Amino acid sequence: MDIKYPIGIQNFETLRKGGYVYVDKTALIHYMVTTGKYYFLSRPRRFGKSLLLSTIESYYSGRKELFDGLAIEKLENEWNSYPILHIDLNSQKYDSPESLNDILNDILTKWEKIYGTEESEVSLSLRFQGIIQRAAEQAGRGVVILVDEYDKPILQSIGNKDLQDAFRNTLKAFYSTLKSKDLYIQFAMLTGVTKFSKISIFSDLNNLMDISMDNRYVNLCGITDSEIHQYFETEIYKLSDVTQQTYKQVCQKLKQQYDGYHFAEYSEGLYNPFSLLNTFAKMKFDNYWFETGTPTYLMHILKRTHYNLSRISSEPVTSDFLNGIDMMEDSPIPLLYQSGYLTLKDYNSEFRTYTLDYPNKEVEEGFIRFLLPYYAHVTSGSSAFHIQSFVHEVRNGEIDSFFRRLQSFFADTPYELIRDVELHYQNVLFIVFKLIGFYTQAEYHTAEGRIDLTIQTDRFIYIMEFKLEGTAEEAIRQINQKHYAQPFATDQRKIFKIGVNFSKITRNIERWIVE
Repeated sequence: MDIKYPIGIQNFETLRKGGYVYVDKTALIHYMVTTGKYYFLSRPRRFGKSLLLSTIESYYSGRKELFDGLAIEKLENEWNSYPILHIDLNSQKYDSPESLNDILNDILTKWEKIYGTEESEVSLSLRFQGIIQRAAEQAGRGVVILVDEYDKPILQSIGNKDLQDAFRNTLKAFYSTLKSKDLYIQFAMLTGVTKFSKISIFSDLNNLMDISMDNRYVNLCGITDSEIHQYFETEIYKLSDVTQQTYKQVCQKLKQQYDGYHFAEYSEGLYNPFSLLNTFAKMKFDNYWFETGTPTYLMHILKRTHYNLSRISSEPVTSDFLNGIDMMEDSPIPLLYQSGYLTLKDYNSEFRTYTLDYPNKEVEEGFIRFLLPYYAHVTSGSSAFHIQSFVHEVRNGEIDSFFRRLQSFFADTPYELIRDVELHYQNVLFIVFKLIGFYTQAEYHTAEGRIDLTIQTDRFIYIMEFKLEGTAEEAIRQINQKHYAQPFATDQRKIFKIGVNFSKITRNIERWIVE
């Protein structure tokens, strides 16, 4: 019998009754609900946060039949039913202060029809407090509060400070109810993509346990390597047959393409569940997670902070920095990490700092491709054509065609970038050479306004030196004086030494020389 894949299914009851495959996380859920009360979890989109909350909701509803055969069936004896207040802010559009107020009002109105209301409860937070207290008193048990994508209004308003401040103030007062009505609450959990630091939404919620970087809970969302072989071993063999690769090659490609997420130091890697399930369902490797859409707020932050893209995977950062999304005023790194475009790759225990990098090939290639139209003079529709042409030109030694195409990428540089031409020049070169590197061997480093680059194909070796407001002749001299070609002295491939000059006046590549 073929496996049914729960792609797009976020409701636990639908998943279980429909016979879809479920990677059992219930032992960890049981540990969480029996050892704590208030939780916050940040994970990237499409990582199973909504399904996690739906599973917890089924557990607190006493739906024992839905957990038949799962780990929690043997761990739980009581299966009591509790009143549940589930808030989902994920699928709404937030473009005005009233949009959030209207949605919260609609949610509260539905609950008030069940649990009643009081005339004195005029604000959203007071109404929420009254509902929690009455629900608990009527049931004789504490209330379970589940908030899915708590941060959606904040993320949608990035770039609009007044609107964002309005949303923060509304949500801060609304969520503070979780502390003021502690006596009537059995369990509460908030999930989202980001965590706003304690100077904003969470300033009054010091009772929330943030388990986003807690080693005990890293596997709550996502799929481990052992779980792949436990639940999808047959599918791996099928994928091997369809793609005409060995079992070992398929396992390696799955890991390279979708594994690599780390949310705590020393933790095992996690696979993106959305991409993994799509790969098995369609029996095809593809960029499934990335193709579901990249939020525009990421590009807004990258541009606003004038970030040097070459630094993305090289700077040490602290956990406070990563968890403080309000740091994005100065850096896009916290947002890139919490959104899943970067992940933890190394940890320095002495200084308690992390090194970040792209989690896997799907994210790295997809993200760099996404950047190209925003930084270069090229439309998103023609990006694939230009990338393919660049690689063709490199593979065939068509140097002049390569640089003429590169010149077109700098054409009509927007006026707002004139103030930071050097950074713009570096970022465009970084993106282009990174994309070429997915299909060739490309190594480069940046330093104070230049990019030194080596590209290797099966026939050619290119050694390039870029100068800003210098000359192409100076670049060639530097290649020769510093013996950049020495490592390839015995190589049989043809070596091209290329000196390139970039002009601040024309904001473009001015000249190149080939030896």
